[in-house]
Amino acid sequence: IMLFSQYLRNVGVPVPACTKTKKGHVSKMYVFQIFPVLLGISISWLVCYILTITNVLPSDPKMYGYMARTDLKKDTLNQAPWFLFPYPGQWGFPTVSLAGVFGILAGVISSMIESVGDYHACARLSGALPPPKHAINRGIGIEGIGCLLAGAWGTGNGTTSYSENVGALAITKVGSRTVIATSGVLMLLMGVFGKIGAVFTTIPTPVIGGMFLVMFGIITAVGISNLQFVDMNSSRNIFIFGFSMFTGLVIPNWIKKNPLAIETGLIQLDQVMRVLLTTSMFVGGFFGFMLDNTVPGSKEERGIIAWKEVHDKDLEETLDMEEVYNLPFGIGTKRFRWPWFKYLPFLPNPK
Repeated sequence: IMLFSQYLRNVGVPVPACTKTKKGHVSKMYVFQIFPVLLGISISWLVCYILTITNVLPSDPKMYGYMARTDLKKDTLNQAPWFLFPYPGQWGFPTVSLAGVFGILAGVISSMIESVGDYHACARLSGALPPPKHAINRGIGIEGIGCLLAGAWGTGNGTTSYSENVGALAITKVGSRTVIATSGVLMLLMGVFGKIGAVFTTIPTPVIGGMFLVMFGIITAVGISNLQFVDMNSSRNIFIFGFSMFTGLVIPNWIKKNPLAIETGLIQLDQVMRVLLTTSMFVGGFFGFMLDNTVPGSKEERGIIAWKEVHDKDLEETLDMEEVYNLPFGIGTKRFRWPWFKYLPFLPNPK
C-alpha cells in the first residue's frame, strides 16, 4: 500500500480507451493511486496463498508465520451456503439485560464521539466544508438505526462510521458518494452469497494488520494535523496534548490487564466504566476536553480564532454547503419544506 500510494501514485498505466471524440486510443490510468489498498491486499493475499500451498509457511500453530496461512478458515468456506437470506431473529429471540444495555450504551457513546471526528476528517480530506450540525445529527441518527437493524438481524456488531475508510479516502483521493453506494451494494451481495463472503474470511490476519498500519497511521496524522490552528509553543497546550495522548494509551491498557480493579458492587456501573475506560479515544478525549476547558488560556492560544478564520475563508471559496450536505430532491430546503420540518434536527434550517 505504501509503495503504490506514495512512490507509484504518479505512474500511469497505459490502458485502451474509447470516447465519443476519440475512438480506439490508449490513455493513462493511475491505478496505483486509485486502488492502492485493493492492490496491496490482493498481492499480499496471493503471496500468502502461494506460500501456503507450497508449505513454506509452517503448519504448527506454535511456530512463527502460521497466522499467515490462508487455509486456517477453510472449514468456514466449506460450510458456508451458496445462498443465504438473512432475516430478523434468525439466531433466536433477542435477549435484553440491564448490564448489557448499559455496557453497549457506553460503547455507542464512544462510537458517537468517534463518528463526529470521522465526519470532520472525511470532510477535510475531501476538500469539503466542515459538516454542519444537521448533517452530524443525520449521520449519528442513521448509525443508530443501523445498530438497531444489526441487533435485529443478529450480526454481532454495530453499524457505525469506520475510521479505516477515512484512511482509504486519504490514500486514494477518491471522495465520492457513488463509491460508497457501490460498496454498500457489494456488501449486500456478499451477505446473500455465502461463499463469496466466506472467501474474504481467508485473508490472513497479518495482511489485515499491515493494512491497519497504514490506515490508522493516516487517521492519527489527520487528527493531530488539526492542532495546526493551536499555538504549540504554549506550555499549556503541550501539557494538555501530551497528557491526554499518554493517558489515552496507558489507562485502557492497564484496565484490560486488571479488569477486576473496578468493582463498585453494581454490575451495570462496572460494565459501563470498563467499556469507557478501555476505549482509548474516550479516555484521551475526556482528559483533553476537561483540561482544555478548565486550564486558563486565551482564544488565540487555544486556536479558536485561527480555526474560525480558516473556516470562514473556506466557506467563501468552496462549494455551497447545501450542495454538499443537503438531502437529494430538495428535501428540507425552501423548495420542498413544511413548517414542521423545523423541529427535525437532521434537516437544514434555511434562513
